[in-house]
Amino acid sequence: MTPKKAIETLAVSTKIVLPNDTNPHNNLFGGQLLAWMDAIASVSAHRHCRRVVVTAAVNNVSFNQSIQQSSIVTIESKVSRAFNSSMEIFIDVYIEDPISGVKTKSHEAIYTFVAVDQNGGPIQVPELIPETKQEIERYNSALRRKQLSLILAGKMKPSDATELKALFV
Repeated sequence: MTPKKAIETLAVSTKIVLPNDTNPHNNLFGGQLLAWMDAIASVSAHRHCRRVVVTAAVNNVSFNQSIQQSSIVTIESKVSRAFNSSMEIFIDVYIEDPISGVKTKSHEAIYTFVAVDQNGGPIQVPELIPETKQEIERYNSALRRKQLSLILAGKMKPSDATELKALFV
């Protein structure tokens, strides 16, 4: 399998927050933002492996500020690391000021997708080649996040989490 560059997995989606996307305070429903992020992250995962992908986990979401009705929201996603059959996808959310056009980062999230075969079983995905400073940082920290997730799920002993232990030594 040919390794892929992270930039090859970039997916971008721009939405406008409509009244049916909001709560009684005219803020975007958190669940709607999660759905938008899941959809764009699946595009990045698919671009990486060119296979059917399924959401395995929503590892982290930070809701840093509310998003008002009529806001222009841009969601960018990229594969941050590929493992055997899974891919970690990092998602950045920006709100664009409709007058100035200035974009500010408002949210971020990390999802995990798994590539599956025609029977729904996991299949191997290509390696990822990070290039930029940010891609390299996200790539390196992805293994620590995966180890922590495996420990919490009871699938790895803390003593085997070499990347996590290195943080404390």
